[in-house]
Amino acid sequence: MESLLETSSSMLFTAFILYLVATFFFGFTIKDKTSEEKRSGFAGKLAITLTIIGLVAQLVYFITRWMASGHAPVSNMFEFVTFLGMCLVLAFIIIWFIYKFNLLGLFALPIAMIFIAYASMFPTEISPLVPSLKSHWLYIHVTTVALGSGILFISFVAGLIYLIHGINQSERNARTVSLEIVLYIIFLIIGFVVISSVFGAMNYNATFEYDLNGKTTQTEYNLPAIAAPYEGNLLTENVMEPWFDTPEWMHGADAGRKFNSVIWSFIVGTLIYALTRLVLRKRIGAAIQPMLKNVKPDLVDEINYRSVAIGFPVFTLGGLIFASIWAQEAWGRFWGWDPKEVWALITWFFYAAYLHLRLSRGWHGEKSAWLAVIGFGIILFNLIVVNLVLAGLHSYA
Repeated sequence: MESLLETSSSMLFTAFILYLVATFFFGFTIKDKTSEEKRSGFAGKLAITLTIIGLVAQLVYFITRWMASGHAPVSNMFEFVTFLGMCLVLAFIIIWFIYKFNLLGLFALPIAMIFIAYASMFPTEISPLVPSLKSHWLYIHVTTVALGSGILFISFVAGLIYLIHGINQSERNARTVSLEIVLYIIFLIIGFVVISSVFGAMNYNATFEYDLNGKTTQTEYNLPAIAAPYEGNLLTENVMEPWFDTPEWMHGADAGRKFNSVIWSFIVGTLIYALTRLVLRKRIGAAIQPMLKNVKPDLVDEINYRSVAIGFPVFTLGGLIFASIWAQEAWGRFWGWDPKEVWALITWFFYAAYLHLRLSRGWHGEKSAWLAVIGFGIILFNLIVVNLVLAGLHSYA
């Protein structure tokens, strides 16, 4: 099993490097004033080839980890987020072969890499499945949800390109500020990856002891404790003392550790964003906009819509129908108002509203792009905040 895990890890790292190199080659296509119209070009062809090879490497990771664990590797945060990144890349490749839009890769692949880096911050060990996960619905439900979400992420990428290209960055108004907030949130995710990588390389560890439902429990922090577990005691010596306790309403398994990670994300992400603004001396959107001057808005708008039109039914199948069937099998009820279930329903209603507004009310162009960006935010909230902060039956970490 150890050899399979080593192969799995090396394949995931290989995929990350290939996506990184492919991103640079997609960037080279920007220099061509008509890059979005060219059906052939060395940089674009090499970039998509590297992307496909990276996807194959990630697929090998997925298969070898499945062989090592004996079950579909989607049972914890590390496995699920890496699979989500793979689904995003798969969706991008499909869209690329339909539209040959190279610029999409310049935005989609970095998001996939952020997902892989984000996943690597969680424990990578293989653990036995809890009883409720020992079901064929594990890979049916979770993989379908991830695939649907990956396709919906492409709509966000297209929407973001549309907004950066179309919004006038020469003046400060609600549209430019809102767009900058979206880019700032991406920096927060990057901040979590950076700080976790730094302290992970240092093998930082601090153990806390606290009471959970009348039972003494221990949890390990891999980042210095700003927020300690509620009424927890620090057991490790010569580490930073916590500044305050996690609020009592977050009192759940590892709630303090998860909340602490969110705080660090805000601190480091904000610092990186501020330094970037200082170097560029302009808003991030304004700095990116010149690269998108040759974009065709109608093409990007169509990619936005097509991604939702395909991703929404897939998400519906996995996130609601398959989820309800598995919930009935595992917990004896189709619906239980668990935080994850609630936010899955919110996500479904939002994208249903997106399709209604676009098809019935004519919300094309910028309105549609904003909806795609907001939808991405809802999925991210479900992925990060619901999993890491709110305690529930679906908490992976």
